[in-house]
Parts: sequence; structure tokens; C-alpha cells
Amino acid sequence: MVKERMLKYLPIFEQKSKVFQELISVQGQELDRKALMIKDLEKQLAIDTATWALELYEKELGIPTDLNRPYEERRSTIKSKWRGAGKVDRNLIKLVADAYTNGDVKVTFDGKIHIEFESVYGIPPNMEDLKQALEDIKPAHLAIAYIFNYLIWNEFDDYNKTWDKWDQLNLSWDEFEIYKGVR
Repeated sequence: MVKERMLKYLPIFEQKSKVFQELISVQGQELDRKALMIKDLEKQLAIDTATWALELYEKELGIPTDLNRPYEERRSTIKSKWRGAGKVDRNLIKLVADAYTNGDVKVTFDGKIHIEFESVYGIPPNMEDLKQALEDIKPAHLAIAYIFNYLIWNEFDDYNKTWDKWDQLNLSWDEFEIYKGVR
């Protein structure tokens, strides 16, 4: 707290004064409040930590603001829109798709754009926003094929767990789909 640091700078007879203690207390509280405001403002400068500033980013990029959407979805949309400028190639498409899945997206092309989600089982969250972002940047004549990975029985068997052991983990279905336990 700032108050204690400020009191140390005063001569000893002033440190014991009720008047100085009260003045320093009020000033310390105000400086503490300002310090918190500065920390919050610093958080708003990075998309990954922004909260109330997401609305400003969305306005700047022409993205409709929906305060009911989770912060992570809004951040993904902002990142993809920001990354989606420039020459459209495999790297740009990968950058935009990575913004929605936190990486591990494989992009290939054979007359059609193939996007494979390598680190996510099932359909990633915020998929509709990803589709829209890619539609906005890709050439109109190219189609996109999305490739999803699912846990298959052979992989499931590789975990060497009985049904009772799986039950003991007490995983929700979503947690089960992304389970990365030791095999």
C-alpha cells in the first residue's frame, strides 16, 4: 500500500501526527486507486487481456458488438479480423484460423482450401465466426473444406484405462474429448 511507503519519507515526529497520518492515508488511497486504473488500462492495450476495450476494437474493425458473447469469442473475432488484411495465401488463412483455435491448424490447397483442426477433437467453439471470417477474406471462387478430428476407438484403447478408471476421472463430455492424460 502506498500509505506506508509515504509515511516512511516523513520525519519521525510527523509520522506520529494524526493529521499527517490522515492526510497520507487519503492520498495513499487515491494513489492506490490510480495505480489500479493504470493496470486496468494496460490490460486493455492487449487483445488477450482486454475486457471493456473489446468494444472499441470491434468498433474500429467494423465488427458488431454483442456483449452476450464470451470475451474469448470476441477476442478471436478481433484477432482474425486484424490478421485478415493483406494478400490471401495459405499463411494468412492459417493466421486467421489460428486466432479461433489457439493454433495447430493445418491449411492445404488442392483447388479447394482444406482446414484441419489438429489439436481439437470435434468442432471447435466459435466455428460460425471462423467460417464468416474466412469467407470475408478468401477468393469467392474457392471452396473451403473443414476437417475435424474425433477420438476413435483405437486411440481410446491406447489409454489403457478401464471404464471404472474413466468414471473416477469424473470428466464432462467436453473434458473427455480433449483429455490429454498419460497413456
